[in-house]
Amino acid sequence: MTELEELYNNYFKDVYLFTYSLSKDKHIAEDLTSETFLKAIKSIDSFKGNCDIKVWLFQIAKNSYYSYIRKHKNLVDLDSVPERKDNFDIEKSIYSSEGSMKVHEILHNLPEPYKEIFSLRVFGELSFKQIGDLFGKTDNWACVTFHRAKNKIREEMRDYL
Repeated sequence: MTELEELYNNYFKDVYLFTYSLSKDKHIAEDLTSETFLKAIKSIDSFKGNCDIKVWLFQIAKNSYYSYIRKHKNLVDLDSVPERKDNFDIEKSIYSSEGSMKVHEILHNLPEPYKEIFSLRVFGELSFKQIGDLFGKTDNWACVTFHRAKNKIREEMRDYL
């Protein structure tokens, strides 16, 4: 198995889940995941190893997602998406199908960077240090932003209960 195949096999699921958490559409997530690995293969020589390879792949995926949004701006007006609020035990609700769907709905409507930070932490399983590196910020900033996102989701879930 080549290094590129190993990279794909090791990180495909993580990248797919991350792009799905951003797009909330399995077809878009599949396209973005494929695009992420194509871009990674083309630019693997530029990877300097300053961060975890997973962080590098997530950065490519995030940029691909933002490019997709810019190209398809006429399909979705991001400013028209209403913010929702609820409070709930997020960790427990993710395990129930109905609770999971509600958390994803709320997460989808969170403003940036909360949505992305929460997704990177929960679905991407990145450390606060890795998230901070991805944004060019400190691990403390990532931690605080994650907890604020979590609190926003909890506030929204409170109305759901």
